[in-house]
Amino acid sequence: MQITKKAVESFRVAAWLVAALWLIHLLQVAGGFDFGFLGTYPRKVWGMRGIIASPFIHADFPHLISNSVPLFILTSTIFFFYKKVATRAYLMIYLLTGLMVWIFARTVFHIGASGVVYGLVSFIFWNGIFRRSLQSIVLALVVTVLYSGYFAGILPNQEGISWESHLLGALVGIFVAYYFKEEIEMEELTQPASWELEPEAESRPFLSADTFEQTKQERWQAAQEKQNYPDWYSNNTYEE
Repeated sequence: MQITKKAVESFRVAAWLVAALWLIHLLQVAGGFDFGFLGTYPRKVWGMRGIIASPFIHADFPHLISNSVPLFILTSTIFFFYKKVATRAYLMIYLLTGLMVWIFARTVFHIGASGVVYGLVSFIFWNGIFRRSLQSIVLALVVTVLYSGYFAGILPNQEGISWESHLLGALVGIFVAYYFKEEIEMEELTQPASWELEPEAESRPFLSADTFEQTKQERWQAAQEKQNYPDWYSNNTYEE
């Protein structure tokens, strides 16, 4: 029941975020607007508004769809598996990616949520490196399989693609994963095995306590007596 509630909450956060992207784009299309001027424009004070606005602005429906699906999956994943740090990590990835683009990227308008998507992919992957819990390692492997093709997106000089957003978002994701690596989720803690919880059995010495206190002669006599009277030493009962 608790897991179901947690999953619903995670999906709700992701759904609201993606719904906001679609609402803004539909408003842009229906009204004949071009919100591209709200994108991040590097090293201009007025271009800093894009740090907040640019992830919600998309050029067309293919651009919007390509970001909506991974954004929903990755947002749900982070809020489900890393709930303790999810909100803070998400805000750091969102804001730091936009700020890094504003500082280092080319002087063109940068729009779209792809920088945030790359930051989320990088965050989940590098959590597996820094935390080394079973949960984080499995999630890192899943992300690698699903989004391995994203590595090509960080290569420079791609026409019409803000590869800087991709690269800088990925670097921010590494930083945020390292920053929160000590804040371990309850599910990541190693539970002791059942046999470790059982009380230790009473240890019994292989030799009697006075073995080394006996002289050689005494030990020889004891062995002879045991050989002559085996029934008495073994405490066995015999019936005729």
